[in-house]
Amino acid sequence: MKNFAARLLLLAMAMATSGCAGVQSALMPSGEEAIEVDLLFWTITGISAFVTGLVVVLVAVAMYGTPRWRARLDRDWIVWGGGIVFPVAVLTGVFIYGLIVLRSGDLRAREAEAPGITVVGKRWWWEVVYTGPDGEPVTTANELRIPAGRPIAIRLESDNVIHSFWVPRLAGKLDMIPGRSNVLTLEATEPGLSRGQCAEYCGGAHALMAFYVEVLPEEEYDDWLAHEASDARPPESEQEIRGQEVFMRNGCGACHSIRGTKANGVIGPDLTHLGSRHSLAAAALPNGKAAIAAWIVENQHIKPDNLMPEYRIFEPEELNAVAAYLESLE
Repeated sequence: MKNFAARLLLLAMAMATSGCAGVQSALMPSGEEAIEVDLLFWTITGISAFVTGLVVVLVAVAMYGTPRWRARLDRDWIVWGGGIVFPVAVLTGVFIYGLIVLRSGDLRAREAEAPGITVVGKRWWWEVVYTGPDGEPVTTANELRIPAGRPIAIRLESDNVIHSFWVPRLAGKLDMIPGRSNVLTLEATEPGLSRGQCAEYCGGAHALMAFYVEVLPEEEYDDWLAHEASDARPPESEQEIRGQEVFMRNGCGACHSIRGTKANGVIGPDLTHLGSRHSLAAAALPNGKAAIAAWIVENQHIKPDNLMPEYRIFEPEELNAVAAYLESLE
């Protein structure tokens, strides 16, 4: 029985700590702001644990201590010191520490590189706009790539309802308010992959409105941006050519844009380099041919209330061809 209880305790601890790791854990910071917030969190947690322990000890002394110890608690300085002076001093210190953290964020914002990146909250996905090497806007969707070691200004906007942009491993959250442009500075300390989430209820498919942020080494980022600014890769195989034909013939280009083709829609996400993304539909599915095909015909089941209708008009051969074409867009 003891062994069973010990194993159960270890299992519970493992399950609890597993939630503290991963690409969306605020307890594994890899951005300057997130590191400072993490330190502030553990400082406050330590203070809270100390105060809680102290109160428990004093209550135990008051209830079960000797008359001598209980008499010591019955003094005015205990009330004044423990009930007023100590809380005021601790809370003032935490407040000042919080202001220092905010000040550090303000300094990073001043150092952030222009022209920055614009992220627009849609229903229920993310439009991401970079400035290409030639100064022209480069539009993509649902993923953000930034260089390591550089503070990058992220302009946050919305053209519908209030959203909130939050990448726990990199920084705190900031709301995206219609008619207003807020700026969040991201400064990643190392290359890697982080996951973000809309942290403000925005109706419909809010729970499935997530995204990935990939931090690249500085030299790789410039190469990636130059490639991202290029037109879509032309189809090569017969299946890909067939898929492009079906895509265009059925009006998919009225909602989606693929640079270098006649598809120039702005309602849905840009698909120019869809095949190079980590996920589909704002991180609702892992990327891949099978997932693309499933999304086309079952998207309302996968992500209820999203604004794309299900396309069940395709024959199996046509569906596979369209999926193959979209997967090839790297």
